Amino acid sequence: MKKYVVAMILLLSVMPFVLGTGTAMGAEKEKAKELDAKEFFDGKEGTAVLKNLKTGSVYVYNRERGTKRYTPESTFKVPNALIGLETSAVRDEYEVKRWDGVVRNFDNWNRDHSLASAMRESAIWFYQDMAKDIGETRMKEYIRKMHYGNEDITGGIDSFWLGSSLKISAYEQAAFIEKLVKEELPFAEKQQKTVKRMIVQDEQDEYTLYGKTGTRLSDMGLGWYVGFVKSEKNTWVFAVNVNSTGTEAKNITLDILKEKNIIKKK
Repeated sequence: MKKYVVAMILLLSVMPFVLGTGTAMGAEKEKAKELDAKEFFDGKEGTAVLKNLKTGSVYVYNRERGTKRYTPESTFKVPNALIGLETSAVRDEYEVKRWDGVVRNFDNWNRDHSLASAMRESAIWFYQDMAKDIGETRMKEYIRKMHYGNEDITGGIDSFWLGSSLKISAYEQAAFIEKLVKEELPFAEKQQKTVKRMIVQDEQDEYTLYGKTGTRLSDMGLGWYVGFVKSEKNTWVFAVNVNSTGTEAKNITLDILKEKNIIKKK
């Protein structure tokens, strides 16, 4: 009887935290405002999640798809880089891995790369090699600490994020990026600043755009673009996926950001 009472007390003590967390996440999704972005997807299935970090306002196109998990593809290079730096699998963003001579999909992959250049050129082989150096135990530990998607790396240490076992939704991608912006991920502040610096894509007087694309290379049937826009007055995080390529997802994102006057139309 005493054991039962103790167990019930423990359960009741953690319930507010569990329910509160779930309710908060659910509430944010329920409160999300409809984002009018159909024209930018041009008939393709996709979703877009935007959050204004100053006001907390969330905007979503295709609410149902926003909660559906997909493989992160090369957007996983962002958490992979964080884990690699934190575990010293790579010293810094300048450390070079020598190309192994295997000719791969794109010419700009077929050369030596640093952590930063492999992020910029999306050279998968570099991050696959680094994942092996990190190892399954440490990789699993940090993915669990980040609460990254379904946390499933059973698809193989060098491929679980590529059309395989690891999956994440657009809402979850946006939440991950928000934590990166605020440097609230389970990594040293230095590592988070380094990775943010590595994903800068456009610097203007009024704003800086940070982002990473991802494409399912097996059939070009899934594209991602995740990141954030930072200005002196505000920061917006975004996560977009579409049944196309990462390039298409990025173009859609830029169109949405311009339409909402978050970045300037050129």
